[in-house]
Amino acid sequence: MRTTPARTPRATSAPRSLPAPLGGIRRIARRRASSPQATTPRQALTALGVSIGSFASLQSLLVPVLPVMQRELQTDAVGITWALTTWLIVAAVATPLLGRAGDLHGKRRIFLISLAAVAAGSIVAALAPNLGVLLLGRAMQGLGGAMFPLAFGLVRDVLPAARVAGGVGILSALIAVGSGIGTVLAGPLATVIGWRGLFILPLAGVTIGAILVLRGVPGAERAAGGRINIPSALLLSAWLVALLLPLSTGSQWGWGSPLVIGLFALAAVLIALWITVELRSREPLVDLRMMRLPGVWNANVAAILVGAAMFGVWAFFARFIQEPATTGYGFGASVATAGLVMLPMLVLMAIVGFFTGPITRVLSLRTQLVLGTILISASTAGMALLHGDLMLLTIEAALFGVGLGVSYAALTNLVIGSVPVHQTGVAGGMNANLRTIGSALGTALSTAIITGSATAPGGEPTEQGYTIGFLVLAALAAGAAVIALLSRTPRDASDAPVAVRELEPAAA
Repeated sequence: MRTTPARTPRATSAPRSLPAPLGGIRRIARRRASSPQATTPRQALTALGVSIGSFASLQSLLVPVLPVMQRELQTDAVGITWALTTWLIVAAVATPLLGRAGDLHGKRRIFLISLAAVAAGSIVAALAPNLGVLLLGRAMQGLGGAMFPLAFGLVRDVLPAARVAGGVGILSALIAVGSGIGTVLAGPLATVIGWRGLFILPLAGVTIGAILVLRGVPGAERAAGGRINIPSALLLSAWLVALLLPLSTGSQWGWGSPLVIGLFALAAVLIALWITVELRSREPLVDLRMMRLPGVWNANVAAILVGAAMFGVWAFFARFIQEPATTGYGFGASVATAGLVMLPMLVLMAIVGFFTGPITRVLSLRTQLVLGTILISASTAGMALLHGDLMLLTIEAALFGVGLGVSYAALTNLVIGSVPVHQTGVAGGMNANLRTIGSALGTALSTAIITGSATAPGGEPTEQGYTIGFLVLAALAAGAAVIALLSRTPRDASDAPVAVRELEPAAA
């Protein structure tokens, strides 16, 4: 009996420290990953799409219900906005750090960890008895920010090269739709299930997503190995916090306050230190040489401007429609009506994303980005100058959605198609982060212009305030179009769905 091969399977079984159920899941996942028929592109895209769409909804899910949350949690307007700011800052920090961890130690593994954090955070937030516990839950949810770059990296690893551009387009559309769907649906849903019930939606989504990822996304990808540069990670985290904090709360603290000015100055110093550390490091967290590649730097700058235009419009378009008719420009629309006006925008955004593959076979990524940002700029300018009819605003919002769907997919494809496979996670993470910085910048800028036009504290903004605010956002999108038009990409996307450059690391 002692010569039986009973001990042989130990080399491939789950570690002893794992509970039996987790070990079983791990063995099932390994068997599926090792089978060449274990997954299909459709299965992988479905799993990743459900996961990141559910997480993206957390960006705007609470916006319509903040006043209700403020009353129930017995806090003030400044306190409750931290439910948004905390999520934003943690997501911004987690995106490049965990994206890099995925490059080093396995994208699927880190993706599943991120899903678990979002699920746990949703439970904590839903049961929060006070503001502090709510913020803890929102911080845990923010750790899911890394899912964006990890999902794009997994698409590149799993899908055939000819289907990567289409896959990225679909996921980009789902991120954009998820980010805006909370503004449309949260208000009506909260009247039925309450604001705590809203957290059930992302909880269910990421739970289903985790099951689908275990079943449909291979986990046997070869990780690059190595380690995360701790000094660089700390500096990156510090300058992101120092920059995003005043951008998110400057309108409350006062843009000229010593605290806001001091944080901006601190962010500038920390960015300079971070760049210095990265350039001198043998194992940088973000290879800054990569950031200078054609297709990367221009996509990153455009990402800031597109993010600013997108979230600036989302922050105030619905509010504009809901302004009282007594203002002379508002429609006095209900939350439900405002959601219906924005619905075509979200639907078209998704449709365009799903057709990214065929579009890329006809138009280069640069051309797509130029056309998309021009459409964003033109539709936003229309909101500023032609807003006397609700149907016209609906059409303008729909065109905005088309432009956003095209631009989002092109930006991501440009970045991940221009960097080596082993840097997909961190490159995609930085691009997502720059969109986040742009979104905070656009929201802060439009808030300062539009709410600053109110003739009395707490009063409605003037029509001129909205006009100027939307025109500024249109100008930012036009700037992205100019950058895309004048830039050079590594290869014309008409030659291939994604311009992939397999660059070797400078130092192994």
